[in-house]
Amino acid sequence: MEIIQKVVVKQVLTEKSKELLLQKYSEKIERLEKECAQLQFEQKKVEKEKKFSLAQVRAYFGKEIDKRREKIKQHEFQLQQLDLLPLGSEIKEQELETIVTVEIGDRWDEVAKGKTIVVKDGIIIDIREG
Repeated sequence: MEIIQKVVVKQVLTEKSKELLLQKYSEKIERLEKECAQLQFEQKKVEKEKKFSLAQVRAYFGKEIDKRREKIKQHEFQLQQLDLLPLGSEIKEQELETIVTVEIGDRWDEVAKGKTIVVKDGIIIDIREG
């Protein structure tokens, strides 16, 4: 029988990976700021058309802009945390799902532990049980 199991992927912080993460978070913040500006522009455009009530338009666009501002805050926090972490730290990058074959006689506690994959500069350097 096969089951689906989560696998945690961690990245070892190096100069190279730190620089890439800084760039990634900065680009996400920039993109979100552009989206906020675009939404504000669209809001003014829709307000001028007067097809919808002003309150509905402001509520809708306000909600969308607030979502993006919250994401900006999250990415700014991640940037701050990245500056504090020493090189060699392991950062949880993502969770993946994998298919695991289980058979009669397998030790369930061993199967249920899951695995962690550790990556350093794009190369898998360790696969840990549990």
